[in-house]
Amino acid sequence: MNNMNNSSKVQEQYKTSGNLATRISIHDKYSVNKMGFGNWIFSHYGDLSGLRVLELGCGNGAMWMGKGRIVDQMNELYLTDFSEGMLRSAFVNVGKHNKIRYKIIDIQDIPYEDNSFDVVIANMMLYHVPEIHKGLREVRRVLKKSGKFFAATYGEHGISEYIASRLRFGCFKELANKNFTLQKGDGILSPYFTSVKRYDYEDELRITKAEDFADYILSMTVLSRADMSREQLINILKIQIENGVIRVPKEYGMFVCEK
Repeated sequence: MNNMNNSSKVQEQYKTSGNLATRISIHDKYSVNKMGFGNWIFSHYGDLSGLRVLELGCGNGAMWMGKGRIVDQMNELYLTDFSEGMLRSAFVNVGKHNKIRYKIIDIQDIPYEDNSFDVVIANMMLYHVPEIHKGLREVRRVLKKSGKFFAATYGEHGISEYIASRLRFGCFKELANKNFTLQKGDGILSPYFTSVKRYDYEDELRITKAEDFADYILSMTVLSRADMSREQLINILKIQIENGVIRVPKEYGMFVCEK
């Protein structure tokens, strides 16, 4: 079994929100598309007024920060995660709200009744699920008829591939989990939903500080690397700077599915 698809490994990686925060920060600082991936994802949700929404793998809850007025109009919002540490971070970031419920949940065993949610969300997490088809059966079960399922993910030719192929010297090997990617998602989702549509987010990183990129790489578990110090890694990255920047391709997008 792929290490990234092992529950204990995933729990350890997301025990706290530190690594995730490091990865988010570089996207916030150096992305060319200033809309932001999170805002782009949210724009696809449409009007959530009166709806009962379940988010699986909510992470640190950043998606819902500043969305209090939208939540006010919803029926209920369930922010859930496999990691207790992540859920604590989500509570700190989003806060207490009479429409929001926080709960530790495994997508493979969702503790809610059939046909109980108008919307289910699982962003940047399906590739971690040990039995993804079991998880998707659960999603379909709790989703109401004509309900929507949103699943953001990455492609197979993005940042980790760039790091492994461009930063040679025998230092990096890509270990990215490719169990659920933009390339594979349609085939995996189609058996469970009547409609599956893919949307791509156009963007790239233009990094000006090698130190920031080094910290990002050191936070990633999708790479194995030779034993080296942060300073050595920074020196390797400085070689990649051209005209003041390191240009790094990004491949992200999402699937919008209907039951």
